[in-house]
Amino acid sequence: MTELLSVEDLNFSWGSNEVLKGISFSIKSNEVVAILGVNGAGKSTLIKCINRILKMNSGTVKIQSLDLTSLNLIELSKRMSYVPQTVRTSFSIDVFDVVLLGRRPHINWRVSANDQKIVSETLRFLSLEDFAFRRFDQLSGGERQRVIVAKAIAQGANLLLMDEPTSDLDLKNQISTMKNIVQLISESDDKSALIAIHDINIAARFADRIILLHDGKIVSDGLPSEVLTSENIGMVFGVTSQIISRTDEQPMRIVVGDEIEEK
Repeated sequence: MTELLSVEDLNFSWGSNEVLKGISFSIKSNEVVAILGVNGAGKSTLIKCINRILKMNSGTVKIQSLDLTSLNLIELSKRMSYVPQTVRTSFSIDVFDVVLLGRRPHINWRVSANDQKIVSETLRFLSLEDFAFRRFDQLSGGERQRVIVAKAIAQGANLLLMDEPTSDLDLKNQISTMKNIVQLISESDDKSALIAIHDINIAARFADRIILLHDGKIVSDGLPSEVLTSENIGMVFGVTSQIISRTDEQPMRIVVGDEIEEK
């Protein structure tokens, strides 16, 4: 597998508040990597620094060996797509056209038949065909979130950056959306996903790797079974836990217990 993303010594502060401190990691092609941590740990901030929504104080981020600062917006958009945590914009257009917006980095003067084909295939892939000609502003929050995921996939970027992509979804759609993302990455030659997520069990089930953030630093990075230990969960989340190992029939599961009292 080739290296798709490289982050070296990334630092970011809000004023005097150091949010991210010396963050370094890399992602190879065909990897689904989850970022876990408590609220305020810097998960969303890290995603936004990588996507250049926020300007890091120092550090280097490379996508396909190219320094992020050397890419213009079109070049960046061909390599990275982004799903925000909350969909604030309410487009008064059809869902098909919202997903078509993801093709903008590839469109010159007019929308091609291939662009329309990609949108149709993406809607079908995510079981959203019935939504195609519904108005986006008439959808529920969860339905909008699924459409924005479709828009990011239709963009055809190498790296999917996703900030809590299942937060507004019901349980069934959480599972189906994550299955779709895993399938997309596993069947591609040059795609990966970096997903900020709060659900430990979703991360344990679907991620190839987990990056655990605590106090602005990476405290663990590896396979779910290596990162999600009772010791790490206690240190980062402040709760007791029981780890149920993966079997052929069941994914790895974490049963959360009580708060750990501070000594």
